[in-house]
Amino acid sequence: MYSNAYIWAKVIAYLDERLTPGIVSTYFDQSYVLDCTDRLLTVYAPSEFCKDFIERRCLGYIQDAMQELTGTDFEIRIVCEEEMAEYNLAREQNKTKFNPQFTFESFVVGPSNRFAYNAALAVTSKPAAAYNPLFIYGPSGLGKTHLLYAIANRIQETLPDFNIIYISSEQFTNELIQALREHKNIEFRQKYRKADLLLMDDIQFIGGKASTEEEFFHTFNELFESRKQIVLTSDRPPSEIRLLADRLRTRFEGGLICDIIPPDYETRMAIIQNKANTLGLDIPPDICNYIAENITNNVRSLEGTVNIIKAYHELNGMRLDLPSVSRAIKDMYVEGTHNLPSAALIIAEVSRFYGVEENLLRGRLKSNNIVMPRQVAMYLIRDLTHQSYKAIGREFGRDHTTVISALQKVEALIAKGDKETIDNLRDITANINAKL
Repeated sequence: MYSNAYIWAKVIAYLDERLTPGIVSTYFDQSYVLDCTDRLLTVYAPSEFCKDFIERRCLGYIQDAMQELTGTDFEIRIVCEEEMAEYNLAREQNKTKFNPQFTFESFVVGPSNRFAYNAALAVTSKPAAAYNPLFIYGPSGLGKTHLLYAIANRIQETLPDFNIIYISSEQFTNELIQALREHKNIEFRQKYRKADLLLMDDIQFIGGKASTEEEFFHTFNELFESRKQIVLTSDRPPSEIRLLADRLRTRFEGGLICDIIPPDYETRMAIIQNKANTLGLDIPPDICNYIAENITNNVRSLEGTVNIIKAYHELNGMRLDLPSVSRAIKDMYVEGTHNLPSAALIIAEVSRFYGVEENLLRGRLKSNNIVMPRQVAMYLIRDLTHQSYKAIGREFGRDHTTVISALQKVEALIAKGDKETIDNLRDITANINAKL
């Protein structure tokens, strides 16, 4: 949409051609646009006298000017100086408040989330021009909602007149049901279709809900065609959302899709230290390392663990040493043989990590970019599930001697201290744990 100053300049130019210079200078020289959103143009008038004259004699001209400029019918509202205090108070009260803790500055960036972070940041600099829609997906607890709030907070700072709506798909469905029950369909549609920025969490839950999908489809189209920004999150990509209508799937895939995966070791360490600093807690390095090694599935668990340590330390007088902390958080992570992953899950995560198709991992090709991931998959199946060599071999159509050879090669790299192999095994294991 055009700037307020540009809109008013065009309106005045239109009025200059149709009204006398005396009328324009008397009633419009000190007037200007206060707001232009939702097909409503709000104009400031310096006095009640000016307001009364404009409303009686000039509203039609202003509406015609807006129609010529935008191709859209606008309602015109005049606010005089005596009404400004009430107008400003109402605007402040209507402004949505977002959690101030969820900002781009407080988001810990690492290889697992950098792409999504940069995409979200780009959206705030050029809403609806950079990436629209922006679709962020990944398992629960990795920071998708944090990024939604960060977008909202940044745009609220830089574009305070933006109408920002944040909602989960479940809330959207519940509001739609209530609107249908109370015969308030029009009000419901106006609320969402007047948004300048629509942020929707957990979009996967609309799959299979015919009425919700239908309503969201039209809302999406209205916003997209009006060049309004849409940001969606999900626990899976559009192609994997069950029962999602194809017409929605193709629209989701028409923008930018980026994923967030469980954080690697270095990012987990940074998250722990950042949370501890926020809480004013000085956690020794060996404890940070212990948490990062054992809490691998998501950001929420890492931050929750630091909260628990702070509570035990302040309320129970717990010492910040490794034996005390390990006892306090022993229930926060998966140990031993609990929730063992399947061989299929491990192969899928290895395939995803290396960018190699699963059928190639299970196949016979012996190129270097396939052999190493295949050996890693065999090693992790043995390490995480304790399956027999024969059982692992059957997963890959190999005999047990091939599996033993693969394990020995990976173990030799680990024994040599090969950093890339060790880091890859740790990060893949974290990704697997996140799926349990």
